[in-house]
Amino acid sequence: MCHVIVTCRSMLWTLLSIVVAFAELIAFMSADWLIGKAKSQSRSGAEPAGPGGGSPESYHPTLGIYARCTRNPGLQHFQRDMLCGPYAESFGEIASGFWQATAIFLAVGIFILCIVALVSVFTMCVQSIMKKSIFNVCGLLQGIAGLFLILGLILYPAGWGCQKAIDYCGHYASAYKPGDCSLGWAFYTAIGGTVLTFICAVFSAQAEIATSSDKVQEEIEEGKNLICLL
Repeated sequence: MCHVIVTCRSMLWTLLSIVVAFAELIAFMSADWLIGKAKSQSRSGAEPAGPGGGSPESYHPTLGIYARCTRNPGLQHFQRDMLCGPYAESFGEIASGFWQATAIFLAVGIFILCIVALVSVFTMCVQSIMKKSIFNVCGLLQGIAGLFLILGLILYPAGWGCQKAIDYCGHYASAYKPGDCSLGWAFYTAIGGTVLTFICAVFSAQAEIATSSDKVQEEIEEGKNLICLL
């Protein structure tokens, strides 16, 4: 029989696990890792040659691990004239070997986080498998995922010296120096998600303690199937 056990700490851990997985996935897929130096372009879709060339507008192209956003001259009459999508059609076309390694480490870490997020939903009903606490196992997996994420984030700035980054950030761009670029929200989101990953790993132990407390065991012995504790 399934005993549904809901505690504040286990619910908070479950919610954080889901949020972290989605945050890291969205950051990984985003093109807003580097915000390029401002470029100007006229409304007519070309650089203005004189007074009749149209009013120039500045925009900031963005570059991600495998994606980019830039102005599309063919869409200048539409409100949304930024063209976003992958610049690399295959893994080997990613601009830097360091970014390829970053993609691998982040992908592995995010895959683990997604598995944990899925499993965490079922911890309200199943707390152990083969006499092993699911909370402890998930916490260990989150710690491992966090290590993969850290490796990816450490390697990512080493690729700023690739030609693709130089095209966006200027000739002063080099490893761990973004040149004329600034860091986008996706990079900070990935860092914040990594910190939360380790917080989740630590908090999983508290969730385990809350769901295995004496009060929970007493209510199970009383035959209750739905147990809600603060």
